[in-house]
Amino acid sequence: MSSLYVRLEKDWKDHFMLHTAAAIIVCTCLGGITVLSVFQNGSGIFQMIEIFAVVVCCNLVLASILTVQKPALVLKAVITSIVVCTIIAGFNFIF
Repeated sequence: MSSLYVRLEKDWKDHFMLHTAAAIIVCTCLGGITVLSVFQNGSGIFQMIEIFAVVVCCNLVLASILTVQKPALVLKAVITSIVVCTIIAGFNFIF
């Protein structure tokens, strides 16, 4: 697993501008799909906490790109956002 991450990080650094553009699109679309899945289950306090987590993760990616952080930090933010959004969306679509 670590060798996969090292290769991914090296490729991310080599093609940073290309990957950040794709990351913005992917994280924004995945965040929208996740918010849709949350609102299909209601609008209680638990759903609002889920929405908050999704918005924070997606904005973390956008903020790290716009403030020109180190590529490794942006990669970690993208991975975190994708994992969190996928888990929340999967949970809401299944249950």
